[in-house]
Amino acid sequence: MPETEHTTVSVEVPDLGPVSVQVSVRGEGRPILLLHGGAGLMSVAGFADRLAAERSARVYTPTHPGFQGTKRPVTLTNMRQLGALYAALLGALNLTGVTVVGNSIGGWIAAELALLHPKSVVSLVLIDAVGVEVPGHPIADFFNLSFPQIAEYSYAQPAAFRIDPTQLSPEAQRMMAGNRAALAVYGGEPSMVDLDLLARLPAITLPTLVVWGDADRITAPQNGQAYAEAIPGAQFVLMERTGHLPQIESPERLLPLLWDFADARPAPLS
Repeated sequence: MPETEHTTVSVEVPDLGPVSVQVSVRGEGRPILLLHGGAGLMSVAGFADRLAAERSARVYTPTHPGFQGTKRPVTLTNMRQLGALYAALLGALNLTGVTVVGNSIGGWIAAELALLHPKSVVSLVLIDAVGVEVPGHPIADFFNLSFPQIAEYSYAQPAAFRIDPTQLSPEAQRMMAGNRAALAVYGGEPSMVDLDLLARLPAITLPTLVVWGDADRITAPQNGQAYAEAIPGAQFVLMERTGHLPQIESPERLLPLLWDFADARPAPLS
């Protein structure tokens, strides 16, 4: 596996001021910004390792402020602000030709980033993104689910991914509680929905791939189809035998989907 660099970047965000962001970076090649979901950075770390090892990619995985024990500025409270934060981060890192990939709330954040039309981004991949809701297919009330229920809702084969939080270290338990608290703030507990997001999505001008697990019970495939139908020219791919976290459950099938799509976009300028 490629060596992972860890750094903290101070980013100046309009209307928020300076915000510190922890960023992990691995690999060399096409720049990819990989945004994690409510499960935290570890939900994408393994996939980032694999992407950087198997393909020519330099993968940036920031930690949303408030996750993994990091500090969240009290004024940073929603997904639109996180989108602005990561648009500013790309500028601070002087990146061009970036493919932005987000899972779950990371997909929602990626959509908000794309709506800002940053010149540094060339394509967008949304993986089981929350944020929109289709009548008859509400997003699961995550905050009222037990850990066994979260696994049942999140995976096609939940038995392979269940965890018992009581068996985790005290530090890991505190981190999980902090992640959950940050998620509640950003997602507007309990809805995890922005009621005007669907109406704003047609303004996205980037080539977009929407990937969904057919067994996702956190946010149903119909919500993925709504994302794809709202974004002009977006492609929709339904992955079989896969739930809410394809990068964990089916990475060997997600990787070529992501890479083939990114590879069809213009190459980085530098």
